[in-house]
Amino acid sequence: MTISRVINVCLMMAIVFSCVVDPVWADRGRKQHDDRRGEKYYRDHGYKIDKRHHHNRYYPPRESTVKVLPRGYRAAPYRGVDYYFHSGIWYRPSGSYFRVVIPPLGLVVPFLPSYYTTLWVGGLPYYYAGGVYYSWRPEHRGYVVTDPPPQSEVVEQQEVPEQLFIYPKNRQSSDTQATDRYECHRWAVDQTGFDPTRAGGNVSRDQNAAGRADYHRAMKACLEARSYSVQ
Repeated sequence: MTISRVINVCLMMAIVFSCVVDPVWADRGRKQHDDRRGEKYYRDHGYKIDKRHHHNRYYPPRESTVKVLPRGYRAAPYRGVDYYFHSGIWYRPSGSYFRVVIPPLGLVVPFLPSYYTTLWVGGLPYYYAGGVYYSWRPEHRGYVVTDPPPQSEVVEQQEVPEQLFIYPKNRQSSDTQATDRYECHRWAVDQTGFDPTRAGGNVSRDQNAAGRADYHRAMKACLEARSYSVQ
C-alpha cells in the first residue's frame, strides 16, 4: 500500500468514526450527559439549553465551576495548559476548581462530542456543540476548534438520533476494530449508495431517511458477522 493511500484511508476512517459510530467511551459520556432527568432537573441546576443550529442540548453556564471532573473526561493540552473535555463541555483548571470555558481557537482534539450538529459550508463539514465549532484538519489528524463559519453560507444537517453503538465481543484490538469499521462502512456504502460522510448522505432529500436506514442495516449485518454487538 502506498503512503498516499495510507493517508487517504486514515482520513476516511477518522471521518467515518465521527459521523457513523460512537465508540464505547462516547456512549458512556452520552448516558451521563443526557440521562433523561428532564428539563426541570437541568433548569434547577442552572443548565441552559443551546438552541443554536437546532442543537437543543443542555449545558452548564459558562464560567461556572466544579470541584471534580466528570468520570470519563479527556485531556487536551494547548500551549502549556491542560483543558478537559466531557460530553461537549470544556473545563480549565482554576485554583482548586475546574471552570467551564470555551476552548481556545486552534486547539486540536482527536475526537468529537457524543452529541454534535453537522453544518455544511461549501461542501465541507463543520461540527457544532455547546458553543464550539470544530473542523477536521487532515494535516493535524484531528478536529480543530475554529471560528464560526459565515452564517449565510451554512447548510444545517438535521441531527440523526439513530447512531450505531458498537461493542467488540472477542476483545478485538483497537487496530482490528478500526479496520473492521472502515471495511464495513465501505461495504455498506457500496450496497446501499448512502454515504453518511457526504453531504445529505450523497442521495436526494426524499431518499435520505430510507437510505440511512438501509445503510445502518448493512453496517449492523457486516459488523455482527465480525463478532461485534451492534445497538
